[in-house]
Amino acid sequence: MECLNDGIASMKILLTGAAGFIGAAVSRALLLRGDEVIGVDNLNDYYDVSLKEDRLAQIVDDRKFKFVKLDIADKDTCDNLFAVEQPQRVIHLAAQAGVRYSIKNPHAYIHSNILGFLNVLEGCRHNDVEHLVYASSSSVYGANTKMPFSVHDNVDHPCSLYGATKKSNELMAHSYSHLYNLPTTGLRFFTVYGPWGRPDMSLYIFTKNILEGKAIDVFNNGEHSRDFTYIDDIVEGVVEVVDNISTSNENWIGSQPQPASSIAPYKIYNIGNNQPVELMRFIEIIENCLGKKAEKNFLSIQPGDVPATFADIDDLKREINFTPGTSIETGVARFVEWYLEYHKEE
Repeated sequence: MECLNDGIASMKILLTGAAGFIGAAVSRALLLRGDEVIGVDNLNDYYDVSLKEDRLAQIVDDRKFKFVKLDIADKDTCDNLFAVEQPQRVIHLAAQAGVRYSIKNPHAYIHSNILGFLNVLEGCRHNDVEHLVYASSSSVYGANTKMPFSVHDNVDHPCSLYGATKKSNELMAHSYSHLYNLPTTGLRFFTVYGPWGRPDMSLYIFTKNILEGKAIDVFNNGEHSRDFTYIDDIVEGVVEVVDNISTSNENWIGSQPQPASSIAPYKIYNIGNNQPVELMRFIEIIENCLGKKAEKNFLSIQPGDVPATFADIDDLKREINFTPGTSIETGVARFVEWYLEYHKEE
């Protein structure tokens, strides 16, 4: 087996959601360091499929990358994928995303985020996968107002079905870690942004509308703040976590249960920038990068939204040596540069 630069042996990794924003970026990073990646995606039309195809086009020529188009919620095809490929580790990023869309189309979230995740867990269980790393979300914090959000706090009050499905994933993962000794690590992502980002995210929408001279909707009258986290920092964290297989916490006791670890090989981490940005400052940075002011349409807070997010990343810093290093000014500038090139804007 080949060894990577840091002495870790190269691996065969199955990655779901490979055509997604985070999935494509993580795939590229794994391939660059010598891993073999089996990339899975159903290429659904939640947003423009051509963007997903263009992300894949950046990596499909790599001889260590294999793309498989399938729906993980289809049990038979998912079972067959695991049986044929026999991955050593799994990174599960496929999901139906979007807080507001979960209000319009709740069944899509149960299909992809619950049933699909169950099939992935079963695949890991029956094929001796060494470590399952999966995407959770800051949305699990829901109605919590204690800042920064900590993995050691209770998260039983989600404000959206999307958040509820991600909390459900954490519970399901724990049960499999407990029953089958399957090492699992959940990552609560905080507002990931950057080049190749999703068109339903605020940075993409704001940039597009400002360039087209259209008003941008500013919810909660601009009194939002978000822990925006740049894609390169996210990728670095995900790759580090994959290499660090979760283990049981020998100090864990049932009379004083800690939510972020367990007597089973189970871990939960926040992965964020640890530096929330006010929405109006975020818009100002976009305006500066575009050299154009936005027309703003101030609105009330939307159902399912929360006023603020702020990640406590102390555990990830201490245990994985994760330190985000990209400022919001740098990250937005890189996105705008990519957007103008990708859409051939002048």
